[in-house]
Amino acid sequence: MRRIISIAAAALMLTACGTEPAGSDETAYTEAAACDDELVGALSRWAEAGFSGSIAITGEEGFACEAGFGFADAENEVPNTEETVFAIGSVSKSFTAAAVLDLVDAGALALDDRAGDLVPGLGGPAAEATVEQLLLHTSGLSGSHGDDHVPLDRDAAIAALSELESSFGPGTGFGYSNSGYTLLALIIDELSGSGYREYMAAEIMRLPGSDGRIGGFWDGEPAPRGDKAVGLVDGAPAASLGDFAGPYWAMEGNGDLAMTASELAAWTAALFEGEVIAPEAVELLTGTVFDQGDGTSEIPGWVALDETAYGVPVYTVAGGGGDTGHNAVAVWLPETRRSLAITSNTSEITASELLDAIGPALAAGEPPPVPDTGVEVDPAELAAAEGAYALDSGSVFTVTAAEDRLEVAADGADAIDALFVPTGGFTAEDVERHEAAVAALLAGGTEAGREEREVLESELGPLGEITTVGTVVEEGELRTYVTIEADETTLAWYAVDEHGGVAAVLLDPGPPVFTLVPTGEGDYRQERLDGAGLGVRVSFDGELMTVAGPEGAVEADRSS
Repeated sequence: MRRIISIAAAALMLTACGTEPAGSDETAYTEAAACDDELVGALSRWAEAGFSGSIAITGEEGFACEAGFGFADAENEVPNTEETVFAIGSVSKSFTAAAVLDLVDAGALALDDRAGDLVPGLGGPAAEATVEQLLLHTSGLSGSHGDDHVPLDRDAAIAALSELESSFGPGTGFGYSNSGYTLLALIIDELSGSGYREYMAAEIMRLPGSDGRIGGFWDGEPAPRGDKAVGLVDGAPAASLGDFAGPYWAMEGNGDLAMTASELAAWTAALFEGEVIAPEAVELLTGTVFDQGDGTSEIPGWVALDETAYGVPVYTVAGGGGDTGHNAVAVWLPETRRSLAITSNTSEITASELLDAIGPALAAGEPPPVPDTGVEVDPAELAAAEGAYALDSGSVFTVTAAEDRLEVAADGADAIDALFVPTGGFTAEDVERHEAAVAALLAGGTEAGREEREVLESELGPLGEITTVGTVVEEGELRTYVTIEADETTLAWYAVDEHGGVAAVLLDPGPPVFTLVPTGEGDYRQERLDGAGLGVRVSFDGELMTVAGPEGAVEADRSS
């Protein structure tokens, strides 16, 4: 769905709700399992800064912390609690993968089985993909078999999957595929003897010692117990409230589940402890690997990270976005056998962004950082830095003084590259894939791309060259900027969904703007609420502006 962003999209201020935590005069929250006072104090600061959601951390026995912050329903001032239900998006894939490995363990199928031998009527490249390739996103399948919350029945899903193209030979590369996981759901549906949803509810969505299931499906039955959080998308209540009538095969297996943060954390621990599927199946889960070569590896439904990100090895999975306005992350720390789940229902600070900020400290057993927006600075110093600074390439930084910071509009690829560092759980590889997906979309080689080009031509005139000029993270999503040659040259940005279609687009947005806050040492760093600064430092010396980042330093001149 082509979501057009309004430049004047309304912003909703969020306040945490519930009982007052120790050491805070302003922020309130709800708490079930007793959380460490220092942790609560830090999380309350994050709520003040915009986080709205729930968090759950398992301990040696039960939960070490369960708490909710912000509003599940801002309009009616209903607080988030440990019982609030969130759509978990692509975290659903970890459940699908567990179900497949459960069936492998039972002897119903093997990892090297071809999908075409398991699902009657399946054709095309999808039929040649093996179960293992589907689990690891190495099948080569590209494109989408359906749009979220658009009715798609089982037969139509099989027909659409049969029409998918292949972008590389099966097993020879990596390409994230929602469609591949819906195909796995069809395999579960075919081999389980009870149907996909029934098998998931009865065998996978459960905890040891519990008679009932956990969670449910965001749309349809069986539904999760508890009230669902209302997500915010572009400052307005989300279109998807969990009332889509189906049929659901566009999202089955790849993004269909919903539950509380507590249920997700407990399930994560139970999964890796061998209490959801057999210990032998867990060994198969962690031993089935596609190594990305950068400290990350794909395993079925999860990503394995070495100690670079959190100081210790972890398994993690994230999902969300789209028309629910929700985001969810789950983490398993094998060395300490603890799990963490965070859910959110706004884009101010998403669950993934909060994990980025506090995850390393929590993994190390240290107090989590709190939001930090810099130090006080003389307004005259800010005013003195204003102006347009040109790079040798012709790209320009336009610096404007704000109340206690500088705003820098980056016009041109070199300017954007100098200031941008991936955040919000995104990696450099994610950025590369997103830019490639945007380029492929606007090249018009797919149905979605052809439709988008038709829309652009109707608005801008005959299209010439379209050039990628950089990517940023805003409102929890990647946005790639492009210049479009038509009757006039137009700047635009695109966010693409996991199907390679348009998630959002804005024409004439103006260059992306980066915020710089003073460090107190005579220079500036990029704003990041946890104070990490993204590794980017900016200094001013007369007419010269220097930007130093992970990839080196660039200089721009105001006098030219």
